[in-house]
Amino acid sequence: MMRNTIFLSLVLLAPPLAAQWGGASPVQVGEARVTAMAPTMQVAGTVVSRQDALLSAEVEGRLVNVADVGTRVQAGDVIASIEDTSLNLRALELAAEVARAEARLEFLAAELRRVERLAETNLAAVSQIDQTRSERDIAASDLAVVNARLQQVEDQLARTRITAPFEGVVVERRAQAGERVAVGNAVVRLVNPNSLEVVARAPLDYYRYVRSGDELAVRAGQDEPMVMPVRTVVSVGGEAQHVFELRLDVNEALPVGQTVRVTVPTADVREVLAVPRDALVLRGDGIAVFIVGEDNTARRIRVTTGIGEGEWIEVQGPIQAGDRVVTRGNERLRAGQEVAVQMPTESA
Repeated sequence: MMRNTIFLSLVLLAPPLAAQWGGASPVQVGEARVTAMAPTMQVAGTVVSRQDALLSAEVEGRLVNVADVGTRVQAGDVIASIEDTSLNLRALELAAEVARAEARLEFLAAELRRVERLAETNLAAVSQIDQTRSERDIAASDLAVVNARLQQVEDQLARTRITAPFEGVVVERRAQAGERVAVGNAVVRLVNPNSLEVVARAPLDYYRYVRSGDELAVRAGQDEPMVMPVRTVVSVGGEAQHVFELRLDVNEALPVGQTVRVTVPTADVREVLAVPRDALVLRGDGIAVFIVGEDNTARRIRVTTGIGEGEWIEVQGPIQAGDRVVTRGNERLRAGQEVAVQMPTESA
């Protein structure tokens, strides 16, 4: 019993821990400020490529080769090719017909000139001239028809080569070399990973608060938020879905298909008094902040919070712009306690 009494006496006589350390509690401070904010909500979005095409066969035939998945191509590069033997033979045949039609046209043109000279000396009848001219015109028409057929075959030959309409990466093969494809059958999917945008949909009630050119915060996973400009806003509301679509330009290296969260304003921007979020102290009696006075003592004031943006949050209470609020070391502060303001340490 004597030993317990002595221990209790020593505890009561011992000076407070803060007094042993000089009395002043080390803290870091921020400054309350008036800033423009708007209430927001987060909506889901997806990173997509603005150039994403499913390339199909434009002629019927057997696939000779198809680019592997992951192949990077430039605009105009051949991605897949279709066997063109029969088309080449048809082109040779039509080229021969063109040569024959040209020869006949040349002969009839010369014949017409000869008949016309004879007619000048009354050695040829007018009907003979008309007949020769008619045959020449028919030969010219025949040549035009054959030329058109040859051009059609040459166009089909060109379409046996499936080329990239833009630079990108082959991300999917829908058909393999050796398979026979018909017109319209999908062969490869090409995506440009350097031309990206975020597509998101938000409730139609907030359509009027988002405009082209606005910059919105976008977060991918646990990464730091990125600021992206709104490229376009499209109202697509209907009976089934009361939403609008917004598309944001992406300047970061994000994978196509990445899910993101887009912060969308839900009301007009207004000026509010805000403090850093770290200044808030949550205790049983409510939310408070500690303000450091000119005498370096901490004054605890009750506040209510409002809208937030990033590391800042609106507060209402007996606080003014320019007040110094404790952001580090406020967890164990007491009202009226002396503090020693320290500069924030540089992060490595």
